Amino acid sequence: MLANDDVVVPARADTRPRPRRMLAFVAATVASVAVLGYLRLVDPNQPGHYPLCPVKALFHVDCPGCGCLRGLHALTHGDIAGMAGHNLLLVAAVPATVVLWARWGLRSWSGQVPGVTWATHRRNNRILVGVMIAILVFGLVRNFVPALRSGA
Repeated sequence: MLANDDVVVPARADTRPRPRRMLAFVAATVASVAVLGYLRLVDPNQPGHYPLCPVKALFHVDCPGCGCLRGLHALTHGDIAGMAGHNLLLVAAVPATVVLWARWGLRSWSGQVPGVTWATHRRNNRILVGVMIAILVFGLVRNFVPALRSGA
């Protein structure tokens, strides 16, 4: 039986060359910039450009992600209040995504893979469960509080 802080996966160095380590990060960054560029040019507020949310189409309620395209469109135009108005969850999701993206880039650049202990594994699981519960609660609350509707 392992003790509470025994290492599950030891820290290691990724021995692949830096260009190979950075390939996935750079490809995902280029794809994301292209998608955001398209989203900036093609307004999701105009009907016919994007498909309808399947949850909205089937159940006639807003899912937690409803309004994200319109919110990101507003953000690409510098309208942070508009982003929050379309989907309040983006206020937390966008900064978290930027931080995690930067962390991925730094780890890819340096080649250092941190070790995992049982304590960090449990902490990460608690964070994941907390985020999932927050998204579920947001999805439920936004359908019962008119001020939180995405305007879909």
